[in-house]
Amino acid sequence: MQKISAEELHRNVPANWYFQSIKVDLLQRYWHKRRFEEVSAVTEKVEGKILDLGCNDGTFSKVILNTSGASGLVGIDVVKKTVDWANKHWTSNGKMEFKVADAHNLPFENNSFDAVFALEMLEHVFDPLEVLTEARRVLKKGGYGIFLVPSDSILFRFVWYLWLNFYPRGGIWKETHIQTYSGNYLPKIVKKAGFKIKVDKKFLLGMLHLVKAEK
Repeated sequence: MQKISAEELHRNVPANWYFQSIKVDLLQRYWHKRRFEEVSAVTEKVEGKILDLGCNDGTFSKVILNTSGASGLVGIDVVKKTVDWANKHWTSNGKMEFKVADAHNLPFENNSFDAVFALEMLEHVFDPLEVLTEARRVLKKGGYGIFLVPSDSILFRFVWYLWLNFYPRGGIWKETHIQTYSGNYLPKIVKKAGFKIKVDKKFLLGMLHLVKAEK
């Protein structure tokens, strides 16, 4: 039921949204450039596989793979059209594969991945604690997770309102943010899921909140 509802929430988002956006939209290009500067700064090299939760069209999965030097990456998303697009577009890259799956109930064995990423996806899920608990379950002992969410600061809420209501390409994201991470809610639930926090920082004028944690 959750999977169907989540897919319905994102029904208006094009299958290749991020791939196209960073090409044609200067604001999107700047936003994602900044977030990957920060994410890359705390991404450690790994020899095994990485799991990318909420991978969308795989554009940022490729950045994660290149930065980490991992042997492979699995990206999951609930939206079939975007997973299909990713598998077709990145087919020449033998290190990435994309699956339709629900992050609340991951179809992987315990201790399967060296690192787990969830970049601006936890605001889209029904039960973030359940997702984080699943992320920890499939992570190897000593592995790390990098989690990134909008901070829901006053500035972010103002910018998000403008984006949704006045920016030509923003309206498709209405009602897709179903969780809020104001204050220190993100590190709180990361700890509750059993992780040990190693990095906790906000950037882009405090609009994005990044937490890196280990199992």
